[in-house]
Amino acid sequence: MKRLLSGIASLLLLVGLGMAVPTAAEAAPYCGISWGSNSETRSGYSTSHLKNLRTGKHDCYDRLVIDLDHRVIGYSVKYVSAVRRPGSGSVVSLAGAADLQITLNAPAYDDSGRATYSPARPNTAVNVAGYRTFRQVALAGSFEGETTLGLGVRARLPMRVTVLNGPGSGSRIVVDVAHRW
Repeated sequence: MKRLLSGIASLLLLVGLGMAVPTAAEAAPYCGISWGSNSETRSGYSTSHLKNLRTGKHDCYDRLVIDLDHRVIGYSVKYVSAVRRPGSGSVVSLAGAADLQITLNAPAYDDSGRATYSPARPNTAVNVAGYRTFRQVALAGSFEGETTLGLGVRARLPMRVTVLNGPGSGSRIVVDVAHRW
């Protein structure tokens, strides 16, 4: 009888512990990230010009900052099967297992046709060696008032887009890509 009661008590303890441990569906998202991987778009054109690209490493995500000389109006950020150069349509070969295409409704040249952003190596516009998620940042081109960037990432991971005003009359488009789901 003692063995039977001991066995029942052990079974109840195990069941109780199982109920106290959250399942994967109940677990908190990675770093509190609740973003998805759907495209993010804002329509409209502005007088902005691309000025600079820069990146940063964070604990939970990698960040691309796109600096513009005026307020940003329109952009599109989406996962695609291949990033294409504007005008020619040729494919931009990107490192990584997923490609993010970033289209700015702003050129990388001024009203006289002079480049406002011209990296020494457009296919590796920013060095992202050692990043957890980013594999390559490429300036695909600027044509008819739009600029296309390619962001090669490790996998199709959650991303978000934020627009920040400043400094001065400029603005920034910030693209964050999480390290994992």
